[in-house]
Amino acid sequence: MSAHHHHHGHRSTGTDSGTDIDWNELLPLLERGAELQTPLYRRVTAWLGDLVPTAGVRRVLDVGSGPGVLSCLLAEAFPYAEVVAVDSGPELLQRARDRAASLGLTRVTTRHAELPADTADLGPADVIWAAGSLHHLGDQRAALAALAGLLRPGGLLVLVEGGLQSRHLPQHTGVGRPGLEARIDAANADWFSGMRAALPGAKEEVDDWRTLLTGAGLTPSGTRSFLHDVPAPVTDAVRDYVVSHFTWQRDSLGERLAADDRAALDRLLDPADPRSVHRRPDVFVLGARTVHTARRA
Repeated sequence: MSAHHHHHGHRSTGTDSGTDIDWNELLPLLERGAELQTPLYRRVTAWLGDLVPTAGVRRVLDVGSGPGVLSCLLAEAFPYAEVVAVDSGPELLQRARDRAASLGLTRVTTRHAELPADTADLGPADVIWAAGSLHHLGDQRAALAALAGLLRPGGLLVLVEGGLQSRHLPQHTGVGRPGLEARIDAANADWFSGMRAALPGAKEEVDDWRTLLTGAGLTPSGTRSFLHDVPAPVTDAVRDYVVSHFTWQRDSLGERLAADDRAALDRLLDPADPRSVHRRPDVFVLGARTVHTARRA
């Protein structure tokens, strides 16, 4: 999981750099986060249908598929395509198979792969989807070039990278100092820099995805951001997700957060506290995902 913690599908691409990401532990959070963002991703796939002839798409690669929530959405969006969920985590791939089976999506298959080493073995595709997975590869420029090489003529590469960090609480929660989530983001950004630097073959790269896609020999075909907006009051399912989100932040960031912020999180996660996320009426989810697309000539 990347330090951005979008929980929408940051997944394992097979790099093992000691970055202490337990993908199986994260599986329920990844899955719930992606499920909650289904409306957003339906808007994304509808847009993709304007960029590529849906009826002509025969094979889709979901690179870093995680538990397969988005793989199944891609199968719905491209009804004539085989969708291959690609990941390095066997448990994640099993969850993807179970989800596809429960939905009757026999066109969704899985592929265990360690990237970037196994990229060339993935085979050709009409659409390659990589949501929050590319930044787990040390040499992002080389990874993009390798993925671009798998595209059939006219094929589309889709990257979900960047956007706006999600917010779940007001600026002033009445617990601790105002601005807690901004400080959590800062701690995550620090972790993320260390994670990137520790990846095998890590190369520092500006997040100029349009330039990187062009450098991979592709023609950019549009970038859009999509809003994920779940206003208060939220359902029990959304509240449970927010509780899990803050629990993960508290456990994973630890000493990267100031002592008073850790104490604030402890209160926010205490079911007995009237201002906890378990009980407060002002919990919400608001964020944005940015989608970059490029086409092979």
